[in-house]
This record gives sequence, structure tokens and C-alpha cells, in this order.
Amino acid sequence: MVIWGGEKVFAAGADIKEMQTMDHAAMVARSRGLQDSFTAVARIPKPVVAAVTGYALGGGCELALCADFRIAAEGAKLGQPEILLGLIPGAGGTQRLARLVGPSKAKDLIFTGRQVKADEALAIGLVDRVVPAAEVYEQAHAWAARLAAGPAIALRAAKEAVDSGLETDIDTGLAIERNWFAGLFATEDREIGMRSFVEDGPGKAKFI
Repeated sequence: MVIWGGEKVFAAGADIKEMQTMDHAAMVARSRGLQDSFTAVARIPKPVVAAVTGYALGGGCELALCADFRIAAEGAKLGQPEILLGLIPGAGGTQRLARLVGPSKAKDLIFTGRQVKADEALAIGLVDRVVPAAEVYEQAHAWAARLAAGPAIALRAAKEAVDSGLETDIDTGLAIERNWFAGLFATEDREIGMRSFVEDGPGKAKFI
């Protein structure tokens, strides 16, 4: 799956004029749904790539964080500027950003609200690849298409094992991995993959 905001902007964040009219009670009512919608994207049971052009700020950056892989345009800018409004990120930014780039780098971005250009985003691990703007969607689609030809259940298992394992201790994470690993022996894709390896060599399996 590819998340794409268009050629000019990925997602520039919330409508601040609308947000200014909301009080505490209104945001309490709204914030859970906001987080849940982003979590639903993060839990899509297949590989997801964000194709980032232009700005990915605030909620836009948080949406990119929900992807498994991020390809950014050379001119892209990412950041969590909520602190400049007297707020903190509210759609997962304090949690997903820290898990992705580490707490120190996450605090730098969240405490200052500064925007980072694509080259710095790449250096700190906020994005995974930087390409010319005209190639962002094409490369994101190519990454997704390559994986779309792979074993769907095994890809889902790999994603869930990594993501769920990061939320718990190592022993529980290993149990998650072990259960998925053993379970995949019941799938047709595992049969196809191993048969192809034995008969034709590695990397030639045609999965359903």
C-alpha cells in the first residue's frame, strides 16, 4: 500500500483555525478517534510505504510515521511543530517518532518544533530513502509492487512480529515470533516457497 498526498504536499497538518475554536471537552471527545484512525493505518496487515513530497508536518508527519517505509522528495520537510502552538503531538507522534529515531532525536524535534529537511530526516532515520521529487511516487509504487508479489501471510506475520515485539519485553516478543513462524508452516505459500527453493534455487517462487 502507498500513502501519497500528491505532487506538492504530503499532508501539512491540522486546520489551526478550526482547532482554535475547540475547548478541552471537544478535544477529549475527538482525540481518541484521531489516534484510532492513525493506529488503523499503522496496523494495516501488509507493507505500507509513505511517498512524501513537500510538507509532512504535525499530523502529516504522524501519518508518515504509521508507514513501514518512507520515501521522501529531496525538497521535503518533516516535523512536529505542535509545541509552537502550546501543544504536543496528539496522533501518535510522541510514541512512534521516539520508537523510530530514538528518544533523544524525537525530543529534539518535539521540544523545538523545528522542521527537518530530507537530508537530515534521512540521517536520523526519519525517512528511509531520498529521491528527486518526480520519482517519489514511482519509487514508492515500485517498493510496494515488489512486496505485493511476495507471500502475503508471511509479510503480515513479519510486520506484526516486529511491531508487536517492540511494544513488549524480549521473551514475549520471541513468543510472538515463534508462534507466527510455526503457524506459517500451515500455509500454501510456505509450501510454494520451499518447493521452489529446492527445485529452482532461491528467489524464484511465484506466490499466490
